[in-house]
Amino acid sequence: MKNYLKSLALGAMFMSAASLMAQPGGGFGGFGGFQQQTKLETSQEWKDVNYAGDDQAYHTCDIYLPKVEKDSYPVVVHIYGSAWFSNSSKGAADLGTIVSALLNAGYAVVCPNHRSSMDAQWPAQINDIKAVIRFVRGEAATYRFDTSFIATSGFSSGGHLSSVCGTTNGVKVAEVGKETVDIEGAVGNYTELSSFVNAACDWSGPVDLTNMDCGEHMAFGESSPEDILLGGTKLADEPDKYLGLSAINYIDENDVPIIIFHGEKDNVVPCCQGMKFYQLLQAAGVKSEATFEPEGGHGMGMYSAENLQKMVNFLDEVRLGK
Repeated sequence: MKNYLKSLALGAMFMSAASLMAQPGGGFGGFGGFQQQTKLETSQEWKDVNYAGDDQAYHTCDIYLPKVEKDSYPVVVHIYGSAWFSNSSKGAADLGTIVSALLNAGYAVVCPNHRSSMDAQWPAQINDIKAVIRFVRGEAATYRFDTSFIATSGFSSGGHLSSVCGTTNGVKVAEVGKETVDIEGAVGNYTELSSFVNAACDWSGPVDLTNMDCGEHMAFGESSPEDILLGGTKLADEPDKYLGLSAINYIDENDVPIIIFHGEKDNVVPCCQGMKFYQLLQAAGVKSEATFEPEGGHGMGMYSAENLQKMVNFLDEVRLGK
């Protein structure tokens, strides 16, 4: 009980800090929900669609189709940020910024909830996102999804999940030192379908959980969000668990194209995380781009029209084979 209360206190602290750093118009990932709801330009929307075939709210998603109607649309699954503490922030997943830009560019956008670190330990969260991708394939006809192109995107912890998707295509189970990580999982009704993605966007995500002290960032006290996600363990005691949580662990030359955005003044997830990710992707020969915003914080100052267009251009290039 003591550890649970500590976790709740830490979650409250992170949410408080997040709200202080939030950017007007949808800035701080999952915590944009504290701001006024954004009205999107869409032709059709579905809310609270269950992608897992159960009755759990943390297994629901919202689906948005662009205003310009077509027979089908390429898809981006965009994941909110919450330090993995929230299981219900899909309605505030950067709607006025990233989601709006994607819709305006002709992409269908799926914003899912996923299990929080209070609901289940890692890898439950990536199992949920893989299930979302399989659901997109399984329900393509219902929602007019063009499954020839499916990408992930995410902010903060959502950026982490997006990046793990981009580096684990084809990985069912990973052996990481002494740890076995079930990446794919068996969530939902479409386990026979592929969870392959064609590209990934990482907005300020933690990607090397073995080295979150690579730069200055806010202190989380005795337990960090990643400690709680891994069941209250510590890096010094079980380093393989933290490596298995890290997108950088899965990088190889077969990874799909990945674009990275990170603020150099980010005091929650230090910018050295995004920089190391980019360096390792480049060294592996993976098509990748990175923007390190000199005045950007954790969400604040990141969603300029220029950066949103860079994201769209990158996805368009990958989708069209340029």
